[in-house]
Amino acid sequence: MSSATQTWKTERAVASLKRTVLYITLVAFAALFLTPLYVVISTGLKTFQEARLAAMWSLPPSVSLQAFSAAFTRLAPHLENSFKLVIPATFGSALLGSINGYVFSKWRFRGANTIFALMLFGMFIPYQSILIPLVVFLRTIGLYGTLWGLILTHIVYGIPITTLMFRNFYAKIPDELLDAGHIDGLDLLGVYRRIIVPLSAPGLVVVVIWQFTSIWNDFLFAVTITQRPGVQPITVALQNLAGSQVIEWNVQMAGALLAAMPTLVLYIILGKYFIRGMLAGSVKG
Repeated sequence: MSSATQTWKTERAVASLKRTVLYITLVAFAALFLTPLYVVISTGLKTFQEARLAAMWSLPPSVSLQAFSAAFTRLAPHLENSFKLVIPATFGSALLGSINGYVFSKWRFRGANTIFALMLFGMFIPYQSILIPLVVFLRTIGLYGTLWGLILTHIVYGIPITTLMFRNFYAKIPDELLDAGHIDGLDLLGVYRRIIVPLSAPGLVVVVIWQFTSIWNDFLFAVTITQRPGVQPITVALQNLAGSQVIEWNVQMAGALLAAMPTLVLYIILGKYFIRGMLAGSVKG
């Protein structure tokens, strides 16, 4: 056997070994990442007597949907509240962010960069620091303790991040397209409606997934603003499942899975479009 052939076989063996080690490492990390999900599902499928800390890692002796039924019965009204919250809040902040992104990416006016920087500063303001003035303001306008007050809060708090996302996306749109629209007689609003909006689908998917997930999982604003159980979203109701004396671990785990299901479904349906939207416009040519 020639030295060249021996070297080639050695290199193949080393490459195969590296690939095997890489796959084993990735599988190990994936298993570690999915461990909490396994605990949630297995505990949710157990009965109250079977759901014990000592048996947390064991599979359920028999599949029981009792916990899911109990959790859904108690969370269903709050699940409806979450949808009533997240849909208008997501699309409201997306609409305002789209308009702002168009203005800051395609308009040229004095002080635009300063105004944009000040707007982005809102992304770095911690929720906790504005709770007291937020409650005072909502009380003043009569929206404290209502779902509309929570919707308004998430719309306003979502404007900085949605503006940034849309601005970066619109910056990749050639100015020649806008100039062609002006030549055809479109005004500023017409260019936005006829040209910008039809091209916004990839960026809109990214914004919708981001905002939907953030608003759906919010707890601090929800528990602070919505005091009455009738308007509380599912994150607050999920915390109330813990009870005061007896902890129903199976019901809690089933409730956690039900609460996370809408965001999981959203990522499953729109996941590939989310990646495309993130990469849209990143490569020219």
